[in-house]
Order: sequence, then C-alpha cells, then structure tokens
Amino acid sequence: MRSTLSFKAYIGISFAYLLFIILGREDISWFIKPFLIPFLFLAVYSCGNFPSKKFLLVALTFSWMGDVVLLFAYKAEIYFIIGLVAFLISHIAYIVLFSKQLRINSSRNKAVFWVGITAIIVYLILMLSILLPTLGDLKIPVFVYAIILSTMLLFAFKGYLKWNKPAGTYVLLGAVIFVCSDSTLAFNKFYEPIRFSSFLIMATYLLAQYLIIVGILKLNRKK
Repeated sequence: MRSTLSFKAYIGISFAYLLFIILGREDISWFIKPFLIPFLFLAVYSCGNFPSKKFLLVALTFSWMGDVVLLFAYKAEIYFIIGLVAFLISHIAYIVLFSKQLRINSSRNKAVFWVGITAIIVYLILMLSILLPTLGDLKIPVFVYAIILSTMLLFAFKGYLKWNKPAGTYVLLGAVIFVCSDSTLAFNKFYEPIRFSSFLIMATYLLAQYLIIVGILKLNRKK
C-alpha cells in the first residue's frame, strides 16, 4: 500500500516539476527537484526484501545525490564533475543489480543478443566520435561515463532476453530512455544547445527511473 502511494506521489510531483519547467518557472522547479527521487526510494524501501534490493536503493541514493549536486553546476565545473561521479556510481549499482537478476532465468536468442550488442557499440562509437573533440579537460571522465552507461544498457538488454515479461520490457525501456536522457544532456552541454533541453532531459530521466524501478519490483514480486 505504501509503495503504491509513493509511486502515485512520484508521478504527481514529477508532473508538477515538469509543468513548472514548461512555464519557465525554473526557480520553483529548482526547489522541487530534490524531492523527486526520494519517493521512488520510499516505494522500494517499503517493499519486501529481495536479493537485489540494496543495490536498487544504492542506485537511487546516488541518483538523488547527482540530482542535488547538479543544481549547482552553474556555479563551477566541479559540481558537474561530482554529479557525473554520483550518476556513474548509480549506473554501476544498476549494472550489479541487473547482473544479479540475470541469475534468475535462463536461455536467450543469440542472434538478437548480438544485434543488440552491435547497436550499443555503434551508439557508443558515434557518441564519442561526436563529443570527444568538444570535451577539453573532461575527455576522460565523460569517456568513462559513456562506457559505464553503455554497459548498464547492455546488462538491461541481456536481462530483457532472459527475464519474465513485461518486467524485462520495463527495465529495458527504462535503460534505453536513461541513455537518451544522458545523451541529450551531453549534446546540449558539449555540442550544441537543444531547444527545451531542460524539459527533455528531466522528462526522460524521470520516466527512465520509474520504468526501471517498476520492472525490478515486478521481477521480484512474490507469487
């Protein structure tokens, strides 16, 4: 029951947050942002225990830390780097979580698996080839982040081929949308400003986190 209420609160406050961005009231959305992810944390925390729960909570904790630190990125580049590290740890936690979930089921379509891997590698190469020349001193941290982000997507894809549906679909969609969110942020910051970037980045980010959490909870739901 508490989990359901937390999800409803998350959806409600997310819509309010995005509405304020659309209305150009980023002064209000700035104050709302730190209160978004805690509702997902509460939803997970109030669920029963399952093997990967602690990794899910770690991922959400560092996502929240990244959200808060990035609020101050306009002050100095160090805040952006700290936020990047926080989300890097969050993605590593998701990778560990997905790898633990992968032990639950078996068998996969090898042809589809290799098509997926190829698509992820192509995405990574394209992103890096476009962004690296523009990154300056941030080349190494952004390169590492891109590798970890792509690895997170790879493990979500591997899970999709093994896990029960629709839970696996939720997780994969969440991972893909997360990559879209981070890619939009990177292009907007380092390559060329994107119209409505704040809305696009946060709308995709909030949806991605929701889908991943719902998918993992469905996978671990006791029958």
